[in-house]
Amino acid sequence: MTVSDPVVEAVVATLSRSATEIRQGLVGRRGAVDEENPSGETQVEADIWADELLAERLLAIDGISQYASEEREAIVDCGDTASAAGYTVAVDPLDGSSNLTSNNAMGTIVGVYDAPLPARGEDLVAAAYVLYGPITTMLLATEDTVSEYELTGGERRRIREDVTLPDDPVVYGFGGRVPDWTDAFTQYAREIETELKLRYGGAMIGDVNQVVTYGGIFGYPGLESRPEGKLRLQFEGNPIGYIIERAGGRSSNGEQSLLTVEPSEGIHERTPVFVGNEPLIDRLETQLS
Repeated sequence: MTVSDPVVEAVVATLSRSATEIRQGLVGRRGAVDEENPSGETQVEADIWADELLAERLLAIDGISQYASEEREAIVDCGDTASAAGYTVAVDPLDGSSNLTSNNAMGTIVGVYDAPLPARGEDLVAAAYVLYGPITTMLLATEDTVSEYELTGGERRRIREDVTLPDDPVVYGFGGRVPDWTDAFTQYAREIETELKLRYGGAMIGDVNQVVTYGGIFGYPGLESRPEGKLRLQFEGNPIGYIIERAGGRSSNGEQSLLTVEPSEGIHERTPVFVGNEPLIDRLETQLS
């Protein structure tokens, strides 16, 4: 299956082809380098390698004018097209790369915006995440539908279409150190843990995919020591919020949809992130208000 928009299809095809290489290329690139990304997190060799691979390939697509990554400070403009109309891409090359040490799941996130970066989530025209689990899969959301693919040999095979969150939620996963949670969020979490099963693996993509599969809620709240949260709006919050909302769920920063947040602090702006079934997000916003 191809996507109707040729530029978006080119991005999806490039991501599909590159995912197999990224997964294979993780071998031998687990070590930390003596550098931090712009968010102050320790980088591993695989972070830098995956970023360089995706930047080269995505910027080569006709119709892509900007590339931004969690792993680099500045937005990269695509030659003379930087000021012209064109889609822009924001990428988390290896979400959860700290899981390389323990050989647990991780992923890649790509958001395609119809606006210069940084942009609102409402400017997204497509978003996808690749999950490097026992099987390499991709969940793709466009203006038309949400589909799941299996990726192998550089090709993609659709295994589910019109993906929606199950009506009866089963799982939850909340990030951040519990002693650092706010009192309001702690109260909400204590209610949820009596209703749902804990599923938290330290890579947002793996945890979000549990919510897509079984229904429930994932959240990384604002903390007492970091009210702005940990996750980045452009690379993580917006694309994941777009996917979940297209799949019939809701996203929130605790007050409003992530897709309606106006970026004000540059490309690496952080935000609390909550995604899941609508009733659970509604209850969360009520609790935090």
